[in-house]
Amino acid sequence: MYPKAVASGADIVCVELEDGIAPKDKDEARHKGLALFENPQSADGVERIVRINCLRTAFGLADLQAILETDTPPPAIMLPKVMTSDEIVWVDDVLSERGHNTRLHIIIETNAGLEAATDIAKASPRTDALFFGGVDMAAELRCRNNFQSLLYARSRVVHAAASAGIDAIDVPYLDLEDPAGMRAEAELVRDLGFSGKGSIHPKQIPILNQVFTPTEEMITHAKRVLRTFAEADTGLVVIDGKLIEKPVLREMQRIVSIAERVNSSKK
Repeated sequence: MYPKAVASGADIVCVELEDGIAPKDKDEARHKGLALFENPQSADGVERIVRINCLRTAFGLADLQAILETDTPPPAIMLPKVMTSDEIVWVDDVLSERGHNTRLHIIIETNAGLEAATDIAKASPRTDALFFGGVDMAAELRCRNNFQSLLYARSRVVHAAASAGIDAIDVPYLDLEDPAGMRAEAELVRDLGFSGKGSIHPKQIPILNQVFTPTEEMITHAKRVLRTFAEADTGLVVIDGKLIEKPVLREMQRIVSIAERVNSSKK
């Protein structure tokens, strides 16, 4: 399954050790999951992550201990059910002590984690992204698991990620037989500020890539804005009758960067 996942067209492939693994299979999953990284990984642009168990559980401590003991750690680990920034600082410290360059991806899916999201996002320079855990969050908030009910929680995650200058990734859409519903939700979270959305099946990936990849029209406009500002050397310009101020450049640069990344992955 792992080679198929890496070749699926996803930007990130996550090896599961947490909720998707029964307690009786945790030790076997940990051993087999970490064994995937004993050999060098292909330079294919796909980010590899291992989602370990919550660090406030014995399984999570065993996962982290195994990562510290190996000489071939995964490039990144995903930390579920994070509640405080201290958890991130501690993980950073022990990874640094061991000499591992492992990156961190953090799931915000608890009330405590949502409350401390900005501090969590800024707790370590290893952190690349915040993930929104909508299923667990809905249970914690005692609300329905839909976009409108979770709008406040999603917005806080986007705010925290933006404050730290990292990505925000939305929860997967669980209904595999409703691609239209998934597309609609993906477009909503994209417009809210999320960088991407999780997938639980390969057939979801083409739609999600389409939603989160800038269109040719957007890319052309972004390049035009960047070029116009460079030539004008001022804090604002007028393009097609619309006033555009300098802070917009960050978004234009992001669009161009995504386009360049997509083009390089096709070569």
